[in-house]
Amino acid sequence: MELRLQKFIADCGITSRRKAEELIKQGRIKVNGKVVLELGTKVNPEKDEIKFDDKVINIENKKVYILLNKPIGYVTTVSDQFKRDTVMDLIKNINVRVVPCGRLDMYTSGALILSNDGDFINKITHPKNEIEKTYNVTLVGKITPSDVENLKNGVEIDLTEKEYTTAQNNKINKKYKTNPAKVKILKIDEEKNLSRLQITIHEGKNREVRKMCEAIGKRVIALHRAKIGNIDVKDLKLGSWRYLKKEEIEKLMK
Repeated sequence: MELRLQKFIADCGITSRRKAEELIKQGRIKVNGKVVLELGTKVNPEKDEIKFDDKVINIENKKVYILLNKPIGYVTTVSDQFKRDTVMDLIKNINVRVVPCGRLDMYTSGALILSNDGDFINKITHPKNEIEKTYNVTLVGKITPSDVENLKNGVEIDLTEKEYTTAQNNKINKKYKTNPAKVKILKIDEEKNLSRLQITIHEGKNREVRKMCEAIGKRVIALHRAKIGNIDVKDLKLGSWRYLKKEEIEKLMK
């Protein structure tokens, strides 16, 4: 059976379908010994030899879905050029290759899903699917009703260079207004001059929650992703992981 090359790469658990397209454009994929740059290329996994960075890749028969409660201090990548600890160092005793579904920055803790199912990764990470992510945020200063309304209605944040390059194709300038968010005040500690919020978004811009808070003049000192969709990490210790249940996978895929 023939598959589009980017779908085959995603099904191998290398990365999402969108990022697989970038790998093809970068000339990192070979089919039967030749570099392929055309995104519409079709391959037959039973007949063709496909290599990523000169290593043969194959579709894993066993699909794996993992929920990790990521601690601070780990980067969300499979490998790191600066030799920093990665989330892969926390996933032990599995015999298949998984990759993170999206990212959490090094100084953010909480829910992170990893998988080798390309369609599932695409579902979790693509903004059009509007899967909600819920964060617990600790800010310096007292949050006001006006601040909350601004966050709910959307605030202007700066895009990264990569996001801006993509946005130019959609005629968006370097300032981007975030989509409406759900915001709830959890606690205001006037003595310590701190506020705790719960913010729920469905976008995935780089450091989006931190930038949203900066836009209302507040500095984030702690950020934790509590939930992805309806899946939370409240019963998982930091640094621990578990397999997703069948019903959890099905809910996310819907």
